[in-house]
Amino acid sequence: MHIARTGRGVAAATAVAALAVTALANAAPAAVPHTLAVPAVAGHTLVHGVSSPLSSEQCQAKWQINCYNPLQYRTAYDLNALYKKGVTGKGRTIVIVDSYGSPTVQHDLDVYSKQFGLPSTKVKVVKWGHVPAFDPKNEDMTGWAGETTLDVEMAHAVAPAAKIVVVETAVSETEGTTGLPEMMDAEKYLIDRGVGDVISQSFGATENTFPGFDKGDFSSIKNLRYAFKDADKKHVTVLAASGDGGATDLQADGKTYYKKRVNSWPSSDPLVTSVGGTQLHLDDKGNRVKPDSVYNDYGSGGGGQSHVFTRPSFQNGVKSVVGSRRGTPDISMAAAVNGGAWIYSSYDPTAVGWDVSGGTSEATPLFAGIVALADQAGGHRVGNIQQALYDLYSYHSKGTGIVDVKDGTNNTYEGVTGYKAVKGYDLATGVGTLDALKFVPALAKQQPRG
Repeated sequence: MHIARTGRGVAAATAVAALAVTALANAAPAAVPHTLAVPAVAGHTLVHGVSSPLSSEQCQAKWQINCYNPLQYRTAYDLNALYKKGVTGKGRTIVIVDSYGSPTVQHDLDVYSKQFGLPSTKVKVVKWGHVPAFDPKNEDMTGWAGETTLDVEMAHAVAPAAKIVVVETAVSETEGTTGLPEMMDAEKYLIDRGVGDVISQSFGATENTFPGFDKGDFSSIKNLRYAFKDADKKHVTVLAASGDGGATDLQADGKTYYKKRVNSWPSSDPLVTSVGGTQLHLDDKGNRVKPDSVYNDYGSGGGGQSHVFTRPSFQNGVKSVVGSRRGTPDISMAAAVNGGAWIYSSYDPTAVGWDVSGGTSEATPLFAGIVALADQAGGHRVGNIQQALYDLYSYHSKGTGIVDVKDGTNNTYEGVTGYKAVKGYDLATGVGTLDALKFVPALAKQQPRG
């Protein structure tokens, strides 16, 4: 058993067949400053290299945690009735962006799908820059490979017929001074070419670590928003993990947490839907034995007020909670390690097999699958869903599929007091979580802005 093997960052991307293995080595870098930030911790693997998935009862006996498979998730989120109606994500594309990627991602998805009786799908890979050969002894590369695996398998679990495109960037964001501009360049390139309906990003960097932050100069963040502005115009939905540090997050060294409340970008960006984390409590069939609570075990769902962005208009209805600032998260899905997801990987020849993983890097691709279902159901991209999401929240008593998380658990972490899950919107889980059978058609009816 490997305790808390943490991955660094994950994004989501989509591609058309023509771009499947396009080498984009000569892409011009953006004229923006490189950040000194490190990514938020975006995933935790507690159990590693098990020969076959176990039941929750077996996981409890062996590791004192619950562990869930995609069939349980499908029941928990009320997805099966949608599939029976043909809403499977067909014709839609989910984009996943990672440094380095995983050399075994297609094989691993095939094994994962076969294990649970799911149809597999072709993963298209776009290389951005001179991506170095994969080295399984390089912890940075294996961390990203784990993130890639988690993203792809979780997105596929929810939207089994959606196309998946993985964009591999050549520079790791964890190196600090580089990474985010390359990822934004890659996203903008795909958006401008019509590739992808939803982008799922599970990476983040604490706002406070960007150059100029201490002087009130937020240009180093705002100059990186060009991909999101393009996505807004082209009606591409952009998601980001809210982070795994509760109400705090990592300092520039990538190891030490701030002793105060902070937030992270791109989750804090008003053009991005911030996805937080919950803990599911399920039986072996996927039925809830008690309501969802806040993810807070080997990490904690990120949430709080942005210090860079003021309150956007779509949050005016929750201004009593967020105040004058942009608040995160917007919505939440499964992320707890105690209640983590089984995933299969073989990129590390010393630990081939099944892992139990969690983190908001799990929740984000799960929600990307939900968006792909809504895109298919509506016959168009739902695009920037921020206003629609809060409209649905305000009408949740009318059966829009928003499910409140209000059990009083919180995202306090590393000694920094967080926020409680209370009735209505809160800075622990946002508007709450969802019942897909109601939420997907309700979101599909929302017309994209602009």
